[in-house]
Amino acid sequence: MPASYYNCSTMSDKVTLKIPRVLYEKLKAVIDGSSYRSVNEFVVYVLRDLVAEGPRRASTDVLTRQEILLIRKRLQELGYL
Repeated sequence: MPASYYNCSTMSDKVTLKIPRVLYEKLKAVIDGSSYRSVNEFVVYVLRDLVAEGPRRASTDVLTRQEILLIRKRLQELGYL
């Protein structure tokens, strides 16, 4: 992906996030055979997608069945379920 995809023009526009190695390895397995060139590229895509969904509802609201199924799917893809 080009630098514009990440909304940064230089390496100084980036920061390092630390995740558990086990999670990294699971994410690596998830993207194996996909078009993602790295775990970092995949994580940036997922986070951008998550942020693009906009503000979340108040925690007192109930999730719809579709939202629950989407959450389960994402957790399975990440190896948590």
